[in-house]
Amino acid sequence: MRVLGAFFLNVLFNFAVGLLVAKFLGPAEYGRFALALATAMAVQTFFLDWLRLGATRFYSERTRGEEPALRATLDLAFAAVTCALAVASTCLFMTGGHFPLSNALIALALGVAVSNGLFDFNTALVRARFHDRLYTRLIIVKNLLAFTLIGGGAFYFASAKMALIGGILSASGSVIAARAALSDPFAQAHMARIRIARSILRYSMPIVAANLLYICIPLANRALITIYYGFSETGQFSLAFDIGTKAVQAIGSTLDVVLFQIAVAAHDRFGAERSKQKIADNMAIVIAIMLPACVGIWLVLPSLQQLIVPVDYRGPFDQLLTLMLPGLFCFAMILYGLNPIFQIAKRTGPLIAAAVAGCIADPIILFAMPRGGGAQTLAIAQSGAFFVALVTLIGVACLSRPHWPRWQDVASTCLGTAAMTAVLLPLRSQPPSVIILVEQVLGGIAIYAAIVAGLDIANLRTILLERLRPMVARFNPG
Repeated sequence: MRVLGAFFLNVLFNFAVGLLVAKFLGPAEYGRFALALATAMAVQTFFLDWLRLGATRFYSERTRGEEPALRATLDLAFAAVTCALAVASTCLFMTGGHFPLSNALIALALGVAVSNGLFDFNTALVRARFHDRLYTRLIIVKNLLAFTLIGGGAFYFASAKMALIGGILSASGSVIAARAALSDPFAQAHMARIRIARSILRYSMPIVAANLLYICIPLANRALITIYYGFSETGQFSLAFDIGTKAVQAIGSTLDVVLFQIAVAAHDRFGAERSKQKIADNMAIVIAIMLPACVGIWLVLPSLQQLIVPVDYRGPFDQLLTLMLPGLFCFAMILYGLNPIFQIAKRTGPLIAAAVAGCIADPIILFAMPRGGGAQTLAIAQSGAFFVALVTLIGVACLSRPHWPRWQDVASTCLGTAAMTAVLLPLRSQPPSVIILVEQVLGGIAIYAAIVAGLDIANLRTILLERLRPMVARFNPG
């Protein structure tokens, strides 16, 4: 429960910081900030994410004591990659090439990539040990620093550069503040082994390659918008995508941080067959949460836009996020529903095929659509690309004969989501207000929760009762 609370806090701060930066920078400067941030994410994914994935899959409290060479290898590899990035970036700037972003913004993007990579790597180590207290501490410190430094930088300087510097300081500062608790005294640098690094790379690089290809879809679309329509239009597109992505990934990551580690534990203790069933059960839970969540976001968009979105972004925000939401749902199902099938089996190569299919689909859909649609055309192409990737991955997964969620759970989820939508849809056309938003949120939760409880969708009612029973017993010992 502490982990879930930390994730909820992380979601709130991410939304607050994102909206503050968008408001204080304005569409054009926010477009530069968002493009630099997207570049940082691509760099982090390609060069550093394999270490986070390796820590999540192979590191644990047991390996910490019995196999210190694993942690030593991870630490040394992170330091080596960071040094290589510094050298490569210096060489890049010496070439004198011209890019959509200035050299200063590119340099700051690389700094953000390293600092965020350091934070994600350390939180992965902590999560793998189920060290909930330290994990919560890292999240809280990082978000407090981000709110102060990123939001403050945008407010006082109205500069994308200062906001990026705030991001570097907040991510790295939280790790530095907890460095004593994060260190592993048993892991010495001389224990690092190339064979361990190769093993982690074999497991992680297909996932990294697939994720990088997925990141390239919106990154390429933002670059095209910048070239043809300017940074202001890029800012409009970026805010809708960033807010939608944060919402969907926050929910999905909250589930994944718990569910995937449980599946890994089931594999280690009971074998592959038990882990396959656990992955299927997890997938049912992901569908049962993500589908109504995405539909719910669409239902509350008018009020959400009126109440929290800066004035300069209203109108395009609603239109663009509406077009992006189907793709964001598909992307969430890829990351948190289907990818674990391959991760648990340590056969991650097929993930690349689905990502390639999505990358090919994006320009094909874009060229097939009428010209002159602006950012909305790219939003549609982006959703179509993620849908093609999801369908491809389902087809590839079928070849390994995995366990799938029960069709009753999927049908019940669709039924519950449809019922929630039918009741709340009239409120969407009402004049936006706080009261309407509260009615939509509380009403949607109540309606869907009642259906979940009645039909026990994805065994969520059973799981909740099992969690509550010890708590009730503590308060009523007699």
